[in-house]
Amino acid sequence: MNFDPASLPSTIDMLHLILAVLAVVFFVLFVTKKSSPQASANEVTPEPTPVAEPTPVAEPKPAPVKETPKPAVLKEATPDAALQLLTLLQQDARFIDFIQEDVSSYSDADIGAAARVVHEGSKKTLTTYFDFAAIRNEEEESRVTLNEGFNASEVRLTGNVVGEAPFTGTLIHKGWKVTNIKLPKLAEGHDTSIVAPAEVEL
Repeated sequence: MNFDPASLPSTIDMLHLILAVLAVVFFVLFVTKKSSPQASANEVTPEPTPVAEPTPVAEPKPAPVKETPKPAVLKEATPDAALQLLTLLQQDARFIDFIQEDVSSYSDADIGAAARVVHEGSKKTLTTYFDFAAIRNEEEESRVTLNEGFNASEVRLTGNVVGEAPFTGTLIHKGWKVTNIKLPKLAEGHDTSIVAPAEVEL
């Protein structure tokens, strides 16, 4: 059989062109598919990204609970001692008579004379049954300093009280406190409400 090269087409027709393209496509697909497992084997599996643990949120500290101040326990004062003192002042100084009297119609001289009697009798009663001591030993009108922790029941602050101790001010009154009481004992059944019995002269 003789092969005549002249019988080959001198130009590439459309059919041959399509066949050539398809052959190239199939070749590329074949090569890609064959090399894919090897590539997959060589691929490095990425390590999982570590997940940051949530930062613990500090719980807010509870506000300090302020202790409610306990109500002051009030002691009931028995009236017997007070009534007894009024009785003694009446006996020695006619104190209740003087206080109950309407002095608006009297002159200053008359009131002064009566006040002297009341003063002398009252002083006698107080010095007989009570011992007194000054709270502050400084001279009145002198400057004094009250340090932190001073006894507020012994010293009363007046004027412009601002801030905390120490306080410096002028001593207006030195104060008094009773150091001893010597009231006479009461007889059983004695009615202390009678501070001045009525008097009937026969």
